[in-house]
Amino acid sequence: MAATARGSLREIRAADVEAAGLAPADAASFFAALRSAAAASSSSSDAAAVWEAVVAAGVLRPEHPHALHQLVYYSVYAAWDRAARGPPPYWFPSPTDCKQTNLGRVMEENGPKLLGSSYKDPISSFNLFHKFSVENQEAYWKLVLKTLSVKFLREPKSILDTSDGSKKGGTWFQGAVLNIAECCLLPWPSQNRTDDSTAIVWRDEGLDDYPVNRMSLKELRTQVMTVANALDTMFQKGDRIAIDMPMTCNAVIVYLAIILGGFVVVSIADSFAPQEIGTRMRVSDAKAIFTQDFIIRGRKKFPLYSRVMEGTSSKAIVIPATGDCIGVTPRDGDISWKDFLSRGVGRPSMYSPVYQSADALINILFSSGTTGDPKAIPWTQLCPIRCGADTWAHLDVRPQDIGCWPTNLGWVMGPIMVFSSFLSGATLALYHGSPLGHGFCKFVQDARVNVLGTVPSLVKSWKTGNLTKGLDWTKIRVLATTGEASDIDDNLWLSSRACYKPIVECCGGTELASSYIQGSLLQPQAFGAFSGASMSTGFVILDEQGNPYPDDLPCAGEVGLFPLYFGASSQLLNADHNKVYFDGMPIYRGRQLRRHGDIIQRTVGGYYIVQGRADDTMNLGGIKTSSVEIERVCNRADEGLLETAAVSIKPAGGGPEQLAILAVLKDRTTPYDANLLKSKFQRAIQRNLNPLFKVSYVKIVPVFPRTASNKLLRRVLRDQLNQELVNRSKL
Repeated sequence: MAATARGSLREIRAADVEAAGLAPADAASFFAALRSAAAASSSSSDAAAVWEAVVAAGVLRPEHPHALHQLVYYSVYAAWDRAARGPPPYWFPSPTDCKQTNLGRVMEENGPKLLGSSYKDPISSFNLFHKFSVENQEAYWKLVLKTLSVKFLREPKSILDTSDGSKKGGTWFQGAVLNIAECCLLPWPSQNRTDDSTAIVWRDEGLDDYPVNRMSLKELRTQVMTVANALDTMFQKGDRIAIDMPMTCNAVIVYLAIILGGFVVVSIADSFAPQEIGTRMRVSDAKAIFTQDFIIRGRKKFPLYSRVMEGTSSKAIVIPATGDCIGVTPRDGDISWKDFLSRGVGRPSMYSPVYQSADALINILFSSGTTGDPKAIPWTQLCPIRCGADTWAHLDVRPQDIGCWPTNLGWVMGPIMVFSSFLSGATLALYHGSPLGHGFCKFVQDARVNVLGTVPSLVKSWKTGNLTKGLDWTKIRVLATTGEASDIDDNLWLSSRACYKPIVECCGGTELASSYIQGSLLQPQAFGAFSGASMSTGFVILDEQGNPYPDDLPCAGEVGLFPLYFGASSQLLNADHNKVYFDGMPIYRGRQLRRHGDIIQRTVGGYYIVQGRADDTMNLGGIKTSSVEIERVCNRADEGLLETAAVSIKPAGGGPEQLAILAVLKDRTTPYDANLLKSKFQRAIQRNLNPLFKVSYVKIVPVFPRTASNKLLRRVLRDQLNQELVNRSKL
């Protein structure tokens, strides 16, 4: 059911409220409360003030139909001029509550000393403090380190050293020695974290009416040490060991154990086809792989171990999806989880962590580039600190918080969730099953999650199925989203489920270990928009000639990051890092900017909107992939194809990118069914690349536009298709 928005809140009538789904008696009382809240607003002529008053009064409740939330929100902002004022805000920081946020407390304590008389309060001085964090990185990171459970065996000689001109990103934490996994497993008095604190809460899909399971910090540490002891019997220090499994308690235990023992994690998403698994094993030179026998979703079993066997001949340690025994027969050389753990029996119960320099390699993650192989991005021990610092500052993750973000260790959000939870003293919440159903939404309620991360496609699924009906999500204090462009109406639904809590938009990259633009609880938030750069991050927006626009000018162009970016990569295992991230970028304030590849818009009002990629990388369902990878698969889907071009298109109503494939046929005179071709492309992509990628649009064209040097102009094709869809929507 949907209600038609009125020209303003004053124009809403009781009949409109009934049409939005309330019974007549309820509609009358709601209508009266709505009018009363609007009358109490600080400015009845300012839509933002009216919306703020309506939300503050609690007139709109999570149990109300979404159509009612739509009616009020879209009516309040019906006359809002986005061109003149920017995106309309839906959440406003509280002058009182802001001082209780992580960043607010640090600002209140240190702001007068660092900013002098310019400091007023966390809200009005936020931009000044952000600028300070960019220009005074050593001072900022010293403050942040005090808040995280980072224990050094040897303290760093300096936070940042820029004396070596060949290191464009500087040298961070020179001389520091630590084990970042150990930091995740230790009690920490300043966070009130003890051995008895809950480290992980979880539930298995299908057991949705049972109590949630809990694992204490001591239990987690013991299990990690058990796995680390077993690893020592099979591998040499520094060996690279892959994980290809859902993000379960066992996956997290294995992840931390590999790092605790001085080995290197190779992250592989559990959705990959055998060919992609093999590519990542080869590129990383992984010696072994942890996996599961099956992936269980609902009552169905999906093979995982068989895909791993097809993709690599490396030794596999196979963990059962349920129970104690695996449901497959391991091939020669592979080993069951039970037999693996038995190798550690008889060894000391305690385990001595392997301490290494701050820049030691701990994890290899992958991000698609524009070549056949994905970029292999090394994470050092600095990266987890960046993860923890940004979630501390922007998502306001606090000790004893319970954080949940359905993801996978094969994607950057998996490691981010592990480190940002444990380094902040928070509890990690894991659902062993699909996040698409009612079971996951009930888990969020039962686990009392108060920091919930999402991707837009998940939110759309929850909203479409009305999966939070009858559930209480009001314990949620902060929401977050990343991975793809947000849909405004989906975010309206999401925020309303938690009494209009803020949704922190995050956009970054695997090579940054975090986000370069994010929302903040010290700034007003607008649906589908970012309110600024992440703390300590500086960037400019470049015009087509590579010149930076003025910082306060609304504009759109490619983003150029300041190179002194704590936690960012300084090498790639299978590509020239300098060529990928720096070559061709302009000099700004004496330093060469770092390439990220996003085209972003700075709006009136200072918000940011990501408009796509400057290169031919696209974002499908939160997964970055390259046109070349998809085209390589599609070119073999039908013998009648001459060539294909894969581009992403924007839906007319906004939201995540969709995959479009254009095709040129060898015989251009014979008619060919585009729908048949679409099904062939879909099957080829699912079988050979990623079953999560969906082909939304196929078009047969006579020829592709090219440059004088014969390079395919995918951007031209993308623009043409987007314009075609816009024109269709107007018909």
